[in-house]
Amino acid sequence: MRTDGGHDLRHHGDAEVRDDGSALVDLAVNVRADTPPDWLRERIAGTLGSLAAYPDGRAARAAVAARHGLPAERVLLTAGAAEAFVLLARALKVSRPVVVHPQFTEPEAALVDAGHTVGRVLLRAEDGFRLDPAAVPEDADLVVIGNPTNPTSVLHPAATIAALARPGRTLVVDEAFMDVVPGEREALAGRTDVPGLVVLRSLTKTWGLAGLRIGYVLAAPETVAALERAQPLWPVSTPALAAAEACVSPRALTEAARAAERVAADRAHLLAGLEAFAPVGLRVAGPAEASFVLVRLPDATAVRGALRAQGYAVRRGDTFPGLDAEWLRLAVRDRATTDGFLRALSRVLASA
Repeated sequence: MRTDGGHDLRHHGDAEVRDDGSALVDLAVNVRADTPPDWLRERIAGTLGSLAAYPDGRAARAAVAARHGLPAERVLLTAGAAEAFVLLARALKVSRPVVVHPQFTEPEAALVDAGHTVGRVLLRAEDGFRLDPAAVPEDADLVVIGNPTNPTSVLHPAATIAALARPGRTLVVDEAFMDVVPGEREALAGRTDVPGLVVLRSLTKTWGLAGLRIGYVLAAPETVAALERAQPLWPVSTPALAAAEACVSPRALTEAARAAERVAADRAHLLAGLEAFAPVGLRVAGPAEASFVLVRLPDATAVRGALRAQGYAVRRGDTFPGLDAEWLRLAVRDRATTDGFLRALSRVLASA
């Protein structure tokens, strides 16, 4: 497993629960709990009788396009957003890619695997991990940023991100968690006025489809065509295509909007509970706007191990460039789960 600059770019939250996750309350993976819903399971199961036929993505592609008010030639369906990062790294002809960190590490890992030398812009905790467009090198011809950003939970203004656009530059915005933001404010998905814009979306987080792998790219037709040429034949399965079509339906969008409001309320409950630990040095990065929060506390590695012994898995932060071993990421869960976690955290810190 490769590391870069001391950071294991291939470490993800599922590693925290992979071997004994059944015995742990999962606060490490950012997939919404109790998903997929029954109606979506039934929709996916209904495709099993047609698995002998090759997948046909036209209907799903048209549905995603309609959801964002775009023509179908601006949409590419992918096996999760992670595949899109690989396609971008392999298909685009770029000479100076830059990744804004801390953020999801898979974009940089994919670029390195494709032979690129990757520049980093490190946002600072003392600045609230806010983006300063002037920090991005002017000659960068590929810029990758998450919004809201994993793991910081920071939501950057759309205008600030759009200010990164330049002639000859590809601007990749990972909006995998934008649908947990009420009203999807600051979204760039659907915009056609920002030159070089590529927006990535995932359907695996809100709908609990990480095992199915489904996401999509929104970009100019020529960019979509270049990425599509880099894909293997039939890259998205028939069940995943059915899920994509279902998850952008009016019913699904209404349900997702309600879920985003619940996440915001549950996050506020978590943040209020974490305030009690400020006297022992716990600090929350923020303001948090996604379905997870990033916290800093002394001896976080030992705390993470002690929480595991208490039955709770949390995400280590030191695999993200720009963070160190004092950071942990916590998934937002329902109030009962959060209350149990806060009690466990209190026990751990009291014993420490």
